[in-house]
Amino acid sequence: MSASPATAAARIHLLSQRLCNQIAAGEVVERPASVVKELLENSLDAGADRIEIDLEQGGVKLMRIRDNGGGIEKDDLPLALSRHATSKIRSLQDLESIASLGFRGEALASISSVSRLTLISRTAAADAAWQVEAEGHDMAAQLTPAAHPPGTCVEVRDLFFNTPARRKFLRSEQTEFQRIEDMVKRLALSRFNVGFRLSHNQRVVQRFEKASTAAERQRRVAQVLGSAFIDGALHVDFEAGGLRLGGWVSLPTFSRSQQDQQYFFVNGRVIRDKLVAHAIKQAYRDVLFEGRHPAFVLYLELDPALVDVNVHPTKHEVRFRDGRLVHDFLFGTLHRALAAVRPAAAALPHELAADSSTPAEPGARPLADAGSQARLALFAGRTVGQSSDAAISATQIGAQLAAYADFRQSPANSASGVNEPGAAPATDDANGPPLGYAIAQLHGIYILAQNALGLIVVDMHAAHERLTYEHMKAAADNEGIRMQPLLVPHSIAVSEAEADLAEQLQEQLASLGLVVERLGPESLGVRQIPAILQRSNVEQLLRDVLSDLREHGSSDRLLAARDEILATMACHGAVRANRQLSLPEMNALLRDMERTERSGQCNHGRPTWRLVTLQELDRLFMRGQ
Repeated sequence: MSASPATAAARIHLLSQRLCNQIAAGEVVERPASVVKELLENSLDAGADRIEIDLEQGGVKLMRIRDNGGGIEKDDLPLALSRHATSKIRSLQDLESIASLGFRGEALASISSVSRLTLISRTAAADAAWQVEAEGHDMAAQLTPAAHPPGTCVEVRDLFFNTPARRKFLRSEQTEFQRIEDMVKRLALSRFNVGFRLSHNQRVVQRFEKASTAAERQRRVAQVLGSAFIDGALHVDFEAGGLRLGGWVSLPTFSRSQQDQQYFFVNGRVIRDKLVAHAIKQAYRDVLFEGRHPAFVLYLELDPALVDVNVHPTKHEVRFRDGRLVHDFLFGTLHRALAAVRPAAAALPHELAADSSTPAEPGARPLADAGSQARLALFAGRTVGQSSDAAISATQIGAQLAAYADFRQSPANSASGVNEPGAAPATDDANGPPLGYAIAQLHGIYILAQNALGLIVVDMHAAHERLTYEHMKAAADNEGIRMQPLLVPHSIAVSEAEADLAEQLQEQLASLGLVVERLGPESLGVRQIPAILQRSNVEQLLRDVLSDLREHGSSDRLLAARDEILATMACHGAVRANRQLSLPEMNALLRDMERTERSGQCNHGRPTWRLVTLQELDRLFMRGQ
């Protein structure tokens, strides 16, 4: 009885070059957007500062990328369409320290295996341009002269013409074009010194002019994310320990229901990374509504040898050599930057704020100023493990909450310069307090104040809630963790891997307030927990902490749970609506807002104050019209 085809031993044989290219194309060429991405990255690596993208039918019929880069030598043109041919790496050392965007050496070969490709190029020193063509199969490359200025033009026609099954998975023309447009926007954000022009079906859709000044760079960011993002964004620029982070992050009052305005670049390469996402989410944890997401355009620069970009064929993912260091740097920088946003800075006119925070050009490495060097403490952030051994009790928290809720009613406890009841506020002093001086209370809910710029409106409950919360967190941090021993260890069934991890990290868990021991191969016992978390779900908390430690090397779950309890206490202790406050009480609140971290939003992410400028009031009442 002969063996069936399914069970017969198959002979080993070499795959054809054409099939190898098409297999590689399956990894690199998913849709038109992935083709445009590969070609644009080649243009950027060639030093182009002007790139034109022309598309027809969402890129399926035609994708033409023209640049003014360094070009390709005549003799190298046929080789450019071969697999594993590149000018960007030569040795293993180059592979371990990649500074270019494209490096795999198979993009053009993969693209040409599933399309009709024409490559035209000319170097600055050459007298004429040359072109080479390929049409989805093995063919001897034929060089022919062509008319073209210095630079390169790649035309890709009839994508997947020879693999109709792949073509069936493409979406509508508009959807495919939208993905290309989004990708071009990402690259436009990564290279401010390059001009881009995008056309679809003979119509210019996007044009990004080269941006060399701070105002031009900010204008390009607004062109991609909208002017509302810039108006509600904070510029960051910090460097320490060989890492540098620059760019823009949204203030908590500007958040999104989706993660659709999040751009992160590593050495100029746009990436998606779980570690990065976790660090940024953790930095915003205390100031955003549940289910809301920040917007950001951030640029991380580090030694290329410290990051592996050869993780995924599409090069969207990276692996950091020291992920814990990167995570702590990102979290610490953003956590302190957001915490430092006080009315003193936010109440400035927008023009002055823009002048005082000049964005750094991605790729540039100016020396950090003395202020940046002094902020090295950003690395530490605020962690339970750094607290002293002193204990804080619920009684102490309650006493502190009650004391702060008194609102320092005596005028003597108000800041200097605060007006007595009935006194006229000093409005002619441009150097007065950022939130000005209180003039009235509206419906027992809002405090009205005036400063040199106009009218300040403060939600007194939201502001007092944040102030109380921050004071309580500071007290808890300074006085340490009060431990609650359990009379009977809380037994938790876990996987063997989780039990192994908990056993390895016993000291780290203890520093977070959890005393855990192994009871069996798949069992853990919790003997002590932070007292303030005694009513929490200990089992879920431990699982989440172990998951964070395994994934990111750190965890803020216990801190988050503690802060959630403090936030609830602060909410109940904050002044309520319809409570009448005197002018000294209102001014005391304003001065505390100017001194307290994160006072621009309440514990739930809502704004605590707004400025209505005199110009806005004049427009409202049509003064001068």
